[in-house]
This record gives sequence, C-alpha cells and structure tokens, in this order.
Amino acid sequence: MADYKLKELLKDVPYQVLCGEDGTTVTEIVNDSRKAREGVVFVCIKGAVADGHKYIPDVLKKNVSAIIVEDEVDLKAYGTDADGVTFIKTDDTRIAMARMAAVYYGNPSSKLKMIGVTGTKGKTTTTYMVKAILEQAGYKVGLIGTIETLIGSEQIPSANTTPESLTLQGYLARMVKAGCQVVVMEVSSQALMLHRVEGIEFDIGVFTNISADHIGPGEHSSFDDYMECKSRLFRMCRTGIFNGDDIHLGRILEGHTCSVETFGFKETDNLYAENGKLIYHPGYLGTSFDVKGELNFHVVTDIPGRFSVYNALCAIAICRHFDVKEEDYLKALKDVRVKGRVEMVKVSDDFILLIDYAHNAMALSSILTTLREYHPGRLVCVFGCGGNRARSRRYEMGEVSGRMADFTIITSDNPRYENPEAIMDDIEVGMKKTTGKYIRIADRKEAIAYAIHHGKPGDIIVLAGKGHEDYQEINGKKYPMDERVLIRDILAEDEKSKRV
Repeated sequence: MADYKLKELLKDVPYQVLCGEDGTTVTEIVNDSRKAREGVVFVCIKGAVADGHKYIPDVLKKNVSAIIVEDEVDLKAYGTDADGVTFIKTDDTRIAMARMAAVYYGNPSSKLKMIGVTGTKGKTTTTYMVKAILEQAGYKVGLIGTIETLIGSEQIPSANTTPESLTLQGYLARMVKAGCQVVVMEVSSQALMLHRVEGIEFDIGVFTNISADHIGPGEHSSFDDYMECKSRLFRMCRTGIFNGDDIHLGRILEGHTCSVETFGFKETDNLYAENGKLIYHPGYLGTSFDVKGELNFHVVTDIPGRFSVYNALCAIAICRHFDVKEEDYLKALKDVRVKGRVEMVKVSDDFILLIDYAHNAMALSSILTTLREYHPGRLVCVFGCGGNRARSRRYEMGEVSGRMADFTIITSDNPRYENPEAIMDDIEVGMKKTTGKYIRIADRKEAIAYAIHHGKPGDIIVLAGKGHEDYQEINGKKYPMDERVLIRDILAEDEKSKRV
C-alpha cells in the first residue's frame, strides 16, 4: 500500500494532537504490538483480554511514527523514547481505526455492492444462498462470514464472524482487485458493538430474526443491549430487508434511516411464502414453498427444515434488487449447500445422516425440533461439549438431547484442557434428568461409526456441534478432524472389511 500522511488517514476522525505532527508519514496501521515497526501508526485498542495502551512502551522501542490513544497518557513517563513520535487522542480508538483503515485501503466498500446480514440465526445459510443466486445470475461475489471468507477462488478460514476492521477493509480491497462486484457478509452484534464495520455504507442491510443469545461476560450486558447493537446496521444501510414475522421487529426498526421491506408468511409482506412443505423420502430431506407478493414462483431447496423457507425467502428478497431471472433462483436454491449447516452426507438409502453446528442448548433444541417434524423412525443425536466453557451448557445440552432425541451418543467435541470423560460426566448429569436412552463413546470417530453401523431404516442421525470445523482442539493444539473425512474413512473401512 502507498504511504499516507497521518492527517489523511484521520480525515474522518475527530482528534487532538498531543505531541508531534499530524503531517508525519505512516506506512501501515497496526493494533497488535507484535506487528509494530518503524513507520507504522499503532492504534491502542481495548480488548476483552488486553489493553493496547499498556503496550505503548514496547512499541516506542520499535520506532513507530505515531500512536493513537483514547485514554489520558503521561507523555513524560515515556522519556526520550517518545521523542519524534506523534501522539493522537480521540474519543474511541475502535471507530478511529475502522475509519482510518477504510481510507488506507482506498474505501473499497464504495466500489462494491455491500450486503450485510445480521440476526441470531440464519446469517450463514442466507449469505451462501445469496452468493449462489447472484453467481448463477453472472455476478462475481465475495463472501465474509462465520465459516470462511471467499475472494474469488481463495478460501480463508474465519476466526470471527465479522473480522476486525483492519482485516475487513483489507479483504474488501482484495475483493475489488479480484473483480468482485458484490460482497455479502455476516454482520455480528459484536462487530456492530465494537465498530468493526464503521465506515462502510451498506447498500442492503438484512435482519433475519433475534432471540436471547450472546448475553453475558465479554458479550452483551442484556437482551436490550443485544437488540440495540443489531439495530445499528439499519442506520448504516440504504435499504433494509426485515423478517416481518419477528416479534422484536419494532425494536430493531427504532431509529432506522433506511427504506424498509419485509419478508415472511403474511400477505402484507413484500415477499411472503405459501404452501410450505417438508420433503422426505429415503436418503433425502428438503423443503418447498411458493413465493408470493412482488415475485411469484415455486421453490425447492435441498436444505431441510421450516427455517430454510425463511432463509431462502430472505435470500430472494435480497437478490431481487439485482438482475436475476426466475431460473437463476430455482437452480441456485436447489443446488446450494452450506458446510456444517444441516448438511446431509449420503451414507445409506435406508437412513439419513446430517452434520450441524448446533453447539449450545438453544441450537440443539432447534435442530432436533426441525428434524422431528420429518417424523423419523428414530431421531439419533451424536454430540459432545467443548472444554473450558461453562459447565451449565453441558447439563443443558444433555437434557435437551435426552428429552428430544430417541437415542443419544455422548462423545467428545473440543476438550481443550479438560478431560473428555469429565465433560461427558457433566453431559450425563443432564441426560439423567430425562428418560432418554444413551451410550458414551469418547472417541468421536468411533461414536460416528457406532451411529452408522446401528442406523435403522427411517432413522435421522445428526452429528451436532462440530459443523464446519475441521479440527479437534486438545491441550492447546488443533488436530485435523473433519467429520466428512471421518465418515468417508468409516465407509471405506467397512467396504474393505467386506472384501476380506
């Protein structure tokens, strides 16, 4: 990237020069003290674990050009190390960093059609549906979300649903360079709270739904705070597309500055669904419905569950703002797959096996309720819980599976620094509050093999918790473990044993 005068990067940021010159030249913006080096501007960010202000003495030793702070600082305390370094004070360094990053990368969002999707559930699936539809219609689409960032053929695994602003603006700049015309991205409540998307004006903002989640230490202080953060997106977009059936819609709309459209199951919505049906035959689950209102056609999608109607309808509501033909919708929605989101994996003509990311009680209840609506012979749930997380989650998930599944296989997830057997003990506490039948198999591959080998005609088996993850975290190390690979290996081993 080109060098900038600091004041050029700060053109959209209210600031005060504490010492030095805002005309100094900077080569890069960083907020990680380990990346500090000569010529950069270091932004002091207060995170959940560390406060960048504490690292000022370290970065001064690396000859940085400038430092951005929001706290009062005693410049004399740094002695001669601060000589020649520009100190800038602003009210909120997160907002400053996001706006500086946008300028540094050439305001890439202004060169793209930006679609931001927020909500408790449905963000990931909806973004993949939008990408599939628009690409079917001939657009080049970038994607940013929980699973990955996609820039052309490049796939970048995600650490956060919505990246930090420096990373995000860098991705958008690369998408412009790669020839992308549209970006569809998940916008988390944390990203809105922490100003990661500050400086982006979204062409379309989308609200899927909201329910109590992400409330607690390090996240949101209350459900009201959670809703308020979600609602911020609709003061940052031109067009807002909303789930008209969500009971909290009025609260989300408070203070909006965008035009408003709705989707749902009511005739008063701009787009609404009728004749929703669950499709179930040996080895297959799907959904169909009629789109009504401002568009009119019949849709079939291979993603099961009534929530898939909402996700697909939402994607259609977004894509109708682009040049998309009816056949583009139909083909894309029939073919789209989302890794780890009610993802069907073919193992038998007699029963169905799915992989899903459900990793808390609410999500597990949702997926089991969805699958129960297909009236399986048995509903079998294979799951574990992560280590070094609240033990209450284990009791709750055990109770949910015991109450809602016909048979549960308790296994290991990401034990981290805990003993897998101790985690399974906690899950079992919840299970024993129910009459549900279960077995414990600590090794996840063995647990999956047991589910496959004991599958009965009409069963639906769900492997819950890992979803798109391709690793297992044990004692601080991530070991390769992709459930799709495990299934392939199990089936290959079965085939080999038949030939022996």
